[in-house]
Amino acid sequence: MIRKIIQIDAGACNGCGLCAEACHEGAIGMVDGKATLLRDDYCDGLGDCLPVCPTGAITFVEREALPYNEAEVKQNTEHKKTLEPLPCGCPGSNARALVREPAPTAEARPSDHSATSQLNQWPVQIKLVPIRAPYFDGAKLLVAADCAAYAYAGFHEDFIKGKIALIGCPKLDEGDYAEKLTELLRQNNIKSVTVVRMEVPCCGGIEHAAMRALQNCGKMIPWQVVTLSVRGTVID
Repeated sequence: MIRKIIQIDAGACNGCGLCAEACHEGAIGMVDGKATLLRDDYCDGLGDCLPVCPTGAITFVEREALPYNEAEVKQNTEHKKTLEPLPCGCPGSNARALVREPAPTAEARPSDHSATSQLNQWPVQIKLVPIRAPYFDGAKLLVAADCAAYAYAGFHEDFIKGKIALIGCPKLDEGDYAEKLTELLRQNNIKSVTVVRMEVPCCGGIEHAAMRALQNCGKMIPWQVVTLSVRGTVID
């Protein structure tokens, strides 16, 4: 049947995930960092997703589509209520860029504990981040051991600021990061790579994976490695 239904411009989508959250019917999901209409018959054509889209990537069109399946949508919604949700939802299915407000001036800060986060995207775990996402276009990439942010007090300001951050622990995570990092570098316009690791031997895994990815991606990308001591100082 011909009916009104949403259309998503993948080129204009910034991967924020707000439309997927606004779609109570579950018609929209995040696929490879982009909002995607998963099922025509779950879209009621009312457009709750339109006003939350910050880039205007969603519009209405009239086209051949399955009829809205209200009964199945209701059944699916009720089923979701029986599931135990994760505290923040699944971060891997909700990739998004994080838009930062300007940092407050010194006079406006209520205390010394109001430092502003410099994180520019979500998720941050290497295992969860999509290989392609809008925030990788022209990005300076930070590949860091997850302990580094705890050891180094100024990690956000000195390392995350202005970069897209990926973290991992080669000792605890299963598998090797090299293959995924290779594809991420190959398929995106990455400007530079900074690796931040701890001085402990097991942290060598994250450095080696990044180095293999840089060698295998087929591009010449500027890179550097920073090693931190367990006391929180830069060694080299």
